[in-house]
Amino acid sequence: MEPTPPFPDINSMISRLRWSLLLLLTACAVNPATGRRELSLVGEDREIAMGREADIQITASLGLAGGPELQRYVSDLGDRLAVVSERPQLPWSFKVVDDPAVNAFALPGGFIYLTRGILAHFESEAELAGVLGHEIGHVTARHSVSQMSRQQIFSVGLGLGALVSERIRSTGDYLGAGLQLWGLKFSRDDESESDALGLRYISRLGYDPESLVGVFRMLAAVSGESEGRVPQWQLTHPYPENREADIRALIAAGDGGGGEEVGRDAYLDRIDGLLYGENPREGFFQGSRFVHPALAFEADFPPGWTGVNQRSLVAAVSPDERAVVVLRLSDAEDPGAGLRAFLGQEGIAGGRIREDRAGGFERRRATFEADGDEGGVQGEAAFLAMDGQVYSFVGYASSGEWRKHEDAVGRAISSFARVTDRELLDIQPWTLKVVTLGEAMSLRVYHEREGVPVPVEELARLNRVRADDVLLAGTRVKGVAGAPLPGH
Repeated sequence: MEPTPPFPDINSMISRLRWSLLLLLTACAVNPATGRRELSLVGEDREIAMGREADIQITASLGLAGGPELQRYVSDLGDRLAVVSERPQLPWSFKVVDDPAVNAFALPGGFIYLTRGILAHFESEAELAGVLGHEIGHVTARHSVSQMSRQQIFSVGLGLGALVSERIRSTGDYLGAGLQLWGLKFSRDDESESDALGLRYISRLGYDPESLVGVFRMLAAVSGESEGRVPQWQLTHPYPENREADIRALIAAGDGGGGEEVGRDAYLDRIDGLLYGENPREGFFQGSRFVHPALAFEADFPPGWTGVNQRSLVAAVSPDERAVVVLRLSDAEDPGAGLRAFLGQEGIAGGRIREDRAGGFERRRATFEADGDEGGVQGEAAFLAMDGQVYSFVGYASSGEWRKHEDAVGRAISSFARVTDRELLDIQPWTLKVVTLGEAMSLRVYHEREGVPVPVEELARLNRVRADDVLLAGTRVKGVAGAPLPGH
């Protein structure tokens, strides 16, 4: 039996508490956007450095979309809004990233991103300005910096408490969970504050404040009906309808100014031809079959597994989430060198390397075991070459589950094949097509006449009308041009 450790020295504890209190007092600063004194343990130089570092990773991971003209358009509008904010001196950066999801986000230091997916759903330049203003608000109010500072203080507080009380030490996990829930509520407050700041900034440039109402209604439509949603207190964002109500109250109070600028036609001109939806050139699933037209390969993942396609990899996860198989490009010189480097990593024990030329490819494969955070894992790794590229194909599961999934992973690795079907190799992505109706008609009629590849309900959401509403001749609408994917 180990001896019971002595109680910590009370004078030492008091000294540490005094330093913590001093840290709290000296780290308070005036928030430039709100005028409140707030805790801040991250200086502006560090804030900018963190944003720059993450910007490199995000840009490389997602890529940019829309071409230089669209990038310049969004960047110029963002710069105009940033100039009228409380932190114009930051190295502001505004980018459209190649992601079909409806999203926008900001990093510390002024690095802001909008997806091409959200651009497709905007109706005007004023709506674009409203979302840019919202993201600028996150930066000017230093929301991410405040979150990091609070997390550091929470860590210090729980650490000191654990010295004093065995009870606090034993319930630290529960306290951490409680603090996370509090953080979610604070994050919703951040979102509401950024909505108000975005309203402030667009009003300074004369944009119609009602544009933000349009954004919230779009978000509500994209996120689906309210039935079945998780409670708002579990979310990081307030429900769109609640955000709309708050903004309407601010507008009614005169906070939105009297701006009238909307810029619908100018905006539609900018997004005409923008990539829409998933880009099949970067790969797509047909059931369990994955096809990558740009790289001219295909692979069959285990049936019933959930496929995941990202810019840097494609993967499938077993229904019980106990196994995964991942395919990606490797920077190895050849399959043998790639596999040897993989098996040579610390903590990995590899089996015998064997040669496999299934499908006519040079392939090296081996089973392996590795240490994991929650126990050991077992799997199979393979490296193969095609057209001067080396690919890695790795599948694994926990040691106790591997035998159940071993054959499925092995078949997936062996399934890698070259695509020769010209229809697949030549497939192209869908694009937005802004058209002017030559006669009065509903979107349902337009959808049938033009053979639009997306469901009519999706087309209606894009244009914020009902599918059977009759639109006047001369109305500009967003269509989608392209052919359905083979097999869909």
